[in-house]
Amino acid sequence: MNALGRNRDMVVDRTRRHDRQILLTEIGYAARAHPFLELVCGIHHRFVSGQEYLISRRTESADGLAPSYETDAMNSRAGKLLVVESDDALREQIVAVLRDAGYVVSSDYQQGMKAVDAFDPDVVVLGADPPQLDCCDLLSEIKGSEQTHHIRVVMLSPGGSAERTRGLDLGADDVLSLPFDSHELLSRLRSQLRDKSVADEFRDRLRLAEENRNATQQVVTAVNEERRTLRVGGLTAIAALVAAALVFFLLYRHNLQQNTRVYAAITRLQTGMLTEQRLMESSRRGLEGGEHSPSLASDPQKVQLQKRSEDLRSQIAASKDENTSALQNQLTAVETRLQKLESEGKVAQTIIQSYEPSVCLIHIVLAFREHTTGLRLHYAEMTSSGAPKTDEHDNPLLSLTGSGPEVHLDAFGTGFLASTTGQILTNHHVAEPWWQNDDLKEMLDQGLEPVTVEMTAYFPGVSHGIAINTERISTTADVAVLKADISQLGIKQIALADGRRSAVSGGPVVLLGYPTALDAILARAGTETLQSIATASKGDSKQVMEELARRHLIRPITTQGHIGDVLPDKIVYDAQTTSGGSGGPLFNDEGKVIGINFAMVREFGGSNFAIPVGYGKSLLKP
Repeated sequence: MNALGRNRDMVVDRTRRHDRQILLTEIGYAARAHPFLELVCGIHHRFVSGQEYLISRRTESADGLAPSYETDAMNSRAGKLLVVESDDALREQIVAVLRDAGYVVSSDYQQGMKAVDAFDPDVVVLGADPPQLDCCDLLSEIKGSEQTHHIRVVMLSPGGSAERTRGLDLGADDVLSLPFDSHELLSRLRSQLRDKSVADEFRDRLRLAEENRNATQQVVTAVNEERRTLRVGGLTAIAALVAAALVFFLLYRHNLQQNTRVYAAITRLQTGMLTEQRLMESSRRGLEGGEHSPSLASDPQKVQLQKRSEDLRSQIAASKDENTSALQNQLTAVETRLQKLESEGKVAQTIIQSYEPSVCLIHIVLAFREHTTGLRLHYAEMTSSGAPKTDEHDNPLLSLTGSGPEVHLDAFGTGFLASTTGQILTNHHVAEPWWQNDDLKEMLDQGLEPVTVEMTAYFPGVSHGIAINTERISTTADVAVLKADISQLGIKQIALADGRRSAVSGGPVVLLGYPTALDAILARAGTETLQSIATASKGDSKQVMEELARRHLIRPITTQGHIGDVLPDKIVYDAQTTSGGSGGPLFNDEGKVIGINFAMVREFGGSNFAIPVGYGKSLLKP
């Protein structure tokens, strides 16, 4: 590359850094000018220290490849790269290329995700078949963790555009085909590092702004406290009041810190009093969500095929004998697809008629207590209208010694009857909502532990809730068994499939569950019914559920799809679901349960996971 070309690259690179600096400066001004933006960013994001990178650029000389490096004045170290590849020769080749380019490289992945956390890489170069963990699991763990979701993942995949597309759909930030070109790999890595640097720098500036705001608030509080102290006359009185003020300040600070730690999570998760307005809002959300949900009654694909069949029949009738052969073949193919859709629809209808009454909505009420004292978390004080008192940000004031009622959180999930003795299969995270829950983790880390106040199952057609308790929890999968007394209720046990051959890639599936929990149920009720429920329940979530059961409004939602992949520990499928659908049964075309729904991938639509039902069957054994 001649001198003119190198100068041009340097000018372009400096221009990009200058534009990035202007963008970050403008964001900083915006945050300082709008404290609310600063507060929102502080609540909804956890910030990590900004990462700076030594940007390396390889230039090509007339004698061959000769590495040269340009160091930005703002950068302090080279990017850290973790190589995860099971093929030894390929792994060593990748490591050599990256180290020659000046990066800090590690290929130690013996301890799995612990190695990722310990090394804290900026980019993970991921082979399509990493050791000890398939790429789907690794991507899910990296992108699903609050601590590692910012790490960029560049996947190396054998095959062509189809495999690259699949890698991107799985969540990779970039995908290269094997065999790779070293120049292209380094260029893709530099691009990912530049994007990550901008994002990290933005988060760091927001974190610093939040710290400055907190420090300013503490100074103002201290100044106000000092002014109050100076008003008291007399040395003896001053000494006594200072001592009392210090004790009060420490207690107040302890309670304030305690509230600060937990009220954000409480506000996010708590349903509060279900007034008529809240019930109407939930109903509206359910109706809006239902507009995008699939329906068994009207299938757009089926309507399209029927129209295509009619068009082909018309063309055949109007064509000459020698031209009808190709049209007849097309008609046969369309009719075959129509018959398949109709067959799948009949299977779904059979499953609904047979097993809908056996799929229950699970309602769990949680309280929280302090680990050492055993005191439960209460609202600090109530207003004259019966609502909790709030701070300047409209967050409820909480205390372990508050005079208000206990703080309760409502959690919902799906379960299904798996034995005649009342055993209900569901997820571990449904039976224990705090398990692997990032929203509740902060509360648990601060010494608060969850307490299950009550756990109730609501079956369609049963006019009241049934008390349930946890019988077993799997140590190897997200599965749990709950127990209920169903004697005299006549609820049918759902059939469970045998063996892995019951789930086949491409096969049709039917999912029953309660996605969006109350929202979808309330959407089926009219305005007068919602008003009546709000009046009868007086805003108590338990009474709302009982009213819905008494009126027989609790029924699961059914969605259809197909299996995308069958793995030893999970089934990937595309039947739609969302929060609240966890624990629902996944049926095959034989009407038997092959999996227990447990997760969805929000980054790309239509991809959900179910645990093979074999994990649940092992818990049902005595």
